[in-house]
Amino acid sequence: MSNSSLNLLVLGPGKTGLLVADVARERGHQVESIDADVNLNAAWLTTEHLRNVDVAIDFTAPDAVLANMEACTRAHTTMVVGTTGWYGEIERVRHAVEQAGTGFVFGANFSYGVNLFYQIMQAAAPALKHNYSGHITEIHHIHKKDAPSGTAVTLRRVLEQASGVRVGITSEREGEVTGIHTLELNSAGDRIVLTHEAKSRRTFAEGAVLAAEWIAGRTGFYEFKDIFTQL
Repeated sequence: MSNSSLNLLVLGPGKTGLLVADVARERGHQVESIDADVNLNAAWLTTEHLRNVDVAIDFTAPDAVLANMEACTRAHTTMVVGTTGWYGEIERVRHAVEQAGTGFVFGANFSYGVNLFYQIMQAAAPALKHNYSGHITEIHHIHKKDAPSGTAVTLRRVLEQASGVRVGITSEREGEVTGIHTLELNSAGDRIVLTHEAKSRRTFAEGAVLAAEWIAGRTGFYEFKDIFTQL
């Protein structure tokens, strides 16, 4: 249980957003959810509406998230962003957050297990400098809008930073799969396969609410994978 109740605004009441609201209420927070229809082009996110919001949590869509981030930053509202598909703008968003003096946590995946998986990837990365080839495969439900997934892109970045080698990604969309990410490392003599499978979206929602509790009252720009061990 969080030490104090927060006023949280959930943007994007889709499947994950609804779970975020549920988890937040279970943890004693006040929650308001805003539908995309009410917030076209971030129109609802005025300074007046955001005045008493401690943290806005965004699980919307790539075509909405940048406007939401700009509006919240203008209103000096702290954010947790689980939406992906905007990472080409990271430096611009970081600069805006730092200029505004607000708090911001973003992540391709708020699951504790996936963030542990990033650390396992880092440990496996030296294989790419020792005659192993690498490839990432990600499988998600047919409704997912971005491909490759933000998690797969982050996995590739973790591997590249640790080894200097950039691996390929294959994206597959089928049924209602919550999320499966696999790294395959192949050499002439053996094969290593590392897989993370999400069984429920609730793991993402729990991580997002913990991130909101952590960033409330703090300033700065953080990636979830760098702070998750502090939660």
